[in-house]
Amino acid sequence: MTLNLKSTCSFFLLSGVIALGLTSFVAENAPIPQTTNVPPARKVKDFVIYQDERFYASFPSIVKKPNGELLIAFRRAPERKGFGEKGTNHVDPNSYLVGLRSKDGENWTKEPELIYSHAFGGSQDPCLLQLKNGDILCASYGWAFLRPEGMANLKKPYFETSGAVFLGGYLVRSTDGGKNWQGPIYPTHIAPEINLSPLGGKPLGAYNRGALYEGKSGRIFWVVASSDSNSPKKTSNHLIVSDDKGLTWKYESVVAIDDKVSFNEASAYETPKGDIIGFLRTANMDDQACIARSTDGGKSFKWESMGFQGHPMQATRLADNRVLLVYGYRHKPFGIRARILNAECTDYKTAPEIILREDGGSTDIGYPWSVQLDKKRVLVVYYFNLDNGTRHIAGSILELN
Repeated sequence: MTLNLKSTCSFFLLSGVIALGLTSFVAENAPIPQTTNVPPARKVKDFVIYQDERFYASFPSIVKKPNGELLIAFRRAPERKGFGEKGTNHVDPNSYLVGLRSKDGENWTKEPELIYSHAFGGSQDPCLLQLKNGDILCASYGWAFLRPEGMANLKKPYFETSGAVFLGGYLVRSTDGGKNWQGPIYPTHIAPEINLSPLGGKPLGAYNRGALYEGKSGRIFWVVASSDSNSPKKTSNHLIVSDDKGLTWKYESVVAIDDKVSFNEASAYETPKGDIIGFLRTANMDDQACIARSTDGGKSFKWESMGFQGHPMQATRLADNRVLLVYGYRHKPFGIRARILNAECTDYKTAPEIILREDGGSTDIGYPWSVQLDKKRVLVVYYFNLDNGTRHIAGSILELN
């Protein structure tokens, strides 16, 4: 082949100009490389919020009131070893909802104040929600301890564990910053729930452990659990909503249901664009964390695995619209973990995991809940044990990057 030198030089010169232009275009428009060695947050310190060897303290939640005061709620029950029993479990006739207060997140009142004592049994997992109008909601559920003749006369089906029968869910409400509580408010029964209450065999009210969320419109979203029709002990997740600050509730949609996988403890969240999200605990799925997303205001959801293990989860919107997702880790090393997601919670599979604690004494730990203290610091609260000792309420402070 014979090349025309002049044409060839012109071609290479033109190619060089194009290449230089393309390089300049790519350089100007390429995404800025992310520094992977800078964590999104670092832990500053761990500390004990409440510990008393006489009591089993667990399942906390926390809110920041409009005046800046922090209120933490948790379940407190007798430490049964004090009665000569082998140990304490998660249902007890003397488990009450109690609270402590703090102005800075590190120094707390010493003696818990009573939030609510259920008239018919022990209470579980107080889940606080600070509303925009200043009211505070606290969702919970109860267990009744029956005598043998009562158990024999129960109308089936019912849910029973450790000698206690499930009472279903309820809420209490405070209009004065948590000083006084009114209720209980019993949410609606949802049709998928097949279990009955031990109180006269009535349909159970909706229930679940996890964060409720007040959306931009003022509507409150609550992802509840329901026993599936083919098995009283297999659960699915459903959305109920309230448009009157939690006084009444109505069924909205299925959040997640599967033939094999159970979905239970869940937290709700609304993104800035208006997607409704459920962060779901699973069973029969290798402890996989799952996310369910609705792009139509909660009318329908699609769920999928998030690609990591941990439960249950709770989401807090940070001041810059990122989302702090905290969860317990009940695999060795036992502890508390977190991830910081983007505003729309779409990067959960790639967001780096932050290890807050890995010194837990057993799997009986976790249930973290977070609140932003100021622009740079977040407080994460959870229940914990060291060397399998008495369960206590602890906290960790994170500094955001």
